[in-house]
Amino acid sequence: MSKFDSYSDKALALVSQVGDGLRNAIPDTAGKWLQTGAALGVAKTGTRVAGQFIRRNPAVAVAAAVGAGLLWYVARRQAKKKQNGHGAIEGKATRIEAKRAPATPRKRAAAKRTSRSTRTPD
Repeated sequence: MSKFDSYSDKALALVSQVGDGLRNAIPDTAGKWLQTGAALGVAKTGTRVAGQFIRRNPAVAVAAAVGAGLLWYVARRQAKKKQNGHGAIEGKATRIEAKRAPATPRKRAAAKRTSRSTRTPD
């Protein structure tokens, strides 16, 4: 049994839980019985189609689930940023051009380094 088989079983269990939730929410009035029956029929057909799709294409189903999870995570982070006030700050920016520093003679600096390293302690 591969990982994809366990994912498809979990997805089918989730869809059946949704169907059970619809069955428990059946109303009392006769007019709504017809609507509920139609909703149950659509849910049953959707469950069957989703189950067949997941069995045939488990990688696509897993990729869709991962993508939905990533979208949820990004939306959650954005909502937290807005809530904490870390949004964009309105302001005005001006560009400052960089100036070159005066050049230092490299030979003199190299000579000082070599003279220090060759000096013997007294």
